[in-house]
This record gives sequence, C-alpha cells and structure tokens, in this order.
Amino acid sequence: MPETLDPAQHVKPYVYESLTSKALHFSISEIQSRMRLADPYALDLEYTRLMMGFVLFHPQPKQIVMIGLGGGSLAKFCHRHLPDTHIQVVEINPHVIALRDEFHVPPDSERFHVVPGDGARYVRLRARRPDVLVVDGFGPDGQPARLCSQRFYDDCAEMLQPGGVLVVNLHRGHRHYDVFVDRIQRSFGGGALAVEDSDGSNGIVFACKGYTLDKAAAGLLRKPTSLPPAAATPLQAALARVKRALEKQRHAG
Repeated sequence: MPETLDPAQHVKPYVYESLTSKALHFSISEIQSRMRLADPYALDLEYTRLMMGFVLFHPQPKQIVMIGLGGGSLAKFCHRHLPDTHIQVVEINPHVIALRDEFHVPPDSERFHVVPGDGARYVRLRARRPDVLVVDGFGPDGQPARLCSQRFYDDCAEMLQPGGVLVVNLHRGHRHYDVFVDRIQRSFGGGALAVEDSDGSNGIVFACKGYTLDKAAAGLLRKPTSLPPAAATPLQAALARVKRALEKQRHAG
C-alpha cells in the first residue's frame, strides 16, 4: 500500500523555465533536475547519463525500482527506451510528485508507477525484488542520512535479485563521500565502482550483487543492445567513462 504523505512535512520545490529548458529547484544554487523543452525525454545532465551505465552490467532488466523522482529524467528515459521493463518510482515529497506533469513524467500504467513513500522503508520491506535499484534521492538539505546509512545499503543488497545492480548518485564534495562509498563496498562484498562526472560534482556508484565487477568486465566489451541507437548514441561518452573507470580499478587492484 502506498504511504500517505503530509505535504506540510516537506519543502515545496519550484520550477525555473528558460527559453530552452525547465528545471526543478529547492534553491537557486542547486538544480535537482533539468529538462530540455525541445526534447523532454533526453537526459540533459551528465550524471543521469552516467547512471544509465547500469545497462553495461544488466542490459535487459525486467524490473527497475527508483528511489527519488525529481523531474523524472531517468524514469522517463527508461520508460521510453526499455519497453519491456517494469518501473516503480518511490518519492517521499508529495510536492515533487505534484509536478510530474510539468516534466512529462508518464502516467501510471501496468508497467510504470510513481509511489509515494519513504525510500529507505520501501527498500527495507522488500515488497519487490528488482534487477536494478536506482538511488537518486535528494532534498533541500542534500541526500537524507537514511538513504546513505550502512543499514540502507545492506537492505539494498538484500532487496536486489541475484546478479542485480545498485546505482547510487552521491555528491562528490560531501565530507562523508568516501564513507558512503566504503559502506556500499561493504554491503556488496567489495563489488562496487565509483565513477565521477567530468566536473567532479557527482560520484555515481555501481554495485553488483552476487558477482564482482571484475567478473562483469567481459560484458563491458559489448554495446548495450537493449537500447535503440537513438537512445544509446547520446550515452556513448558516459558509458565510455564507466568502462575507463572499471579498467582503472582493475589495474589498480
């Protein structure tokens, strides 16, 4: 059952629109999500393209769970370009959910749902066992502590199907960034890879359940055939960045 959320307990974001884009903000200094007006389903921010690197490890997921909706960039992209995948998005802020139409987030359907609720609690209850778990839950004060605790990452590992992939977006400049990465490593028995975006603002961490990233390396030599060329081409630079990070980690080890 979806949780009943009290809007009074959550900060209301606002939408800033320019001639070319529409962005979701809690403050003017930080963009939560950005959408191109000319191409609403494109992944406009680099970190979102990096997060799609999960297709290198799990190219055809049957089920994806996402913690954090924001402007729905990843949810929209996966809904459009992975037509055989069921997607559940958990969002704690009802004000964010209320803006879904502003950002062209698809309506709920048989294979796509936005669920109001606490992402940490949702993962702990493990009502679903996804192949891919995407964690991009940020609020006005950054990433909530409950979404980067050791217990949460342990719960993520338990929730995933064998061979499943966790993808986490972290602020690279957070004072506990290295602690968070270490926690993910611990939860997944060392099977984690951190990839920075080009300006060092975000660190995307991939963790595989049931096998190490080294064993998955052979799969990185193949292009993600699950995505059509129109979707895969804009991801090429991001996927290449993930591959280079994995090669660097393997050689360092």
